[in-house]
Amino acid sequence: MKTENILIAHPSNKEEMNTIMAFFNALKIKFEIAKDTPYDAEFVAKIEKGREDYRKGKGITISLDELNELCK
Repeated sequence: MKTENILIAHPSNKEEMNTIMAFFNALKIKFEIAKDTPYDAEFVAKIEKGREDYRKGKGITISLDELNELCK
């Protein structure tokens, strides 16, 4: 039986994941676990480093007008 209903869960730890899997198994609901991530790990690491640098005061703030001037 094909259905158009799709559920996406975001468990925050292994216990929540196990509970969700047990629930689906108990109700005999077929499910799959995605094996890949939507983002490249290197890209995510760069973003996290940038956020950490900004928290440590290594970032700068510019206005929208300054940004527009840079993009000309």
